[in-house]
Amino acid sequence: MKQVCQFLKDAGTYYLATMDGDQPRVRPFGTAHIFEDKLYIQTGKGKAVAKQINANSKVEICAMKGDEWIRIAGTLILDDRVEAQESMLDDYPSLRKMYTTGPDGNTAVYYFKDAMAMIYSFSHAPVVIKF
Repeated sequence: MKQVCQFLKDAGTYYLATMDGDQPRVRPFGTAHIFEDKLYIQTGKGKAVAKQINANSKVEICAMKGDEWIRIAGTLILDDRVEAQESMLDDYPSLRKMYTTGPDGNTAVYYFKDAMAMIYSFSHAPVVIKF
């Protein structure tokens, strides 16, 4: 899992795919964080992506770094604890200008459950990481 998180951080931008009814939606993201041995991502509570994840928590991520790319499939679980939100914003302090924590805050953090990442390259066999 640490290798997956580091890949996403090194890539800088990854693309998160969700479902909006029967229509797939893909958008760029940039947060990847390990808290309590789980891989977390972050968004705003009021955003369409949060509503899509809450309606169908199965997502995929894709990112590219150099000559490698990663695909991550799994289920996202909302963690509404302030500690999880604060940990994410501590790792990404620039987000504190836009996001607040707590029950009345606008931060939503999700962790992966039953996830599988595959790192691909034209120069090596795929690497499979389950977490």
